[in-house]
Amino acid sequence: MPRARSAPASRRRRNKILKAAKGYYGGRSRLIRTATETVHRAGVFAYGGRKDKKGDMRRLWIVRINAGARLHGLSYSKFMHGLRAANVEVDRKLLADMAVNDADGFAKLASIAKGSLGQV
Repeated sequence: MPRARSAPASRRRRNKILKAAKGYYGGRSRLIRTATETVHRAGVFAYGGRKDKKGDMRRLWIVRINAGARLHGLSYSKFMHGLRAANVEVDRKLLADMAVNDADGFAKLASIAKGSLGQV
């Protein structure tokens, strides 16, 4: 009985790695060992990048909220503290969107924040 070999499966595995390494420089796109290392490393960076993106978005939202709050005479921290004191639970993503696209709604929130701080 002939020996069963796993040539098709191993070829598919290698081709999957080489396809992922397409466009890499030199042997990184052609040699299976270096391509495997490079693809794995790229995956690690991609994983970290997905985590970093969340922090980047939060920073962007804070900048936008701060800009909107400054138009109404409040700093970001005073604005957020005033909203928290008034028991207004709106997340930063929505607040940033309001600061950019809904100036009237943001102005109402700013007045609520000012009122809860006693700055009317």
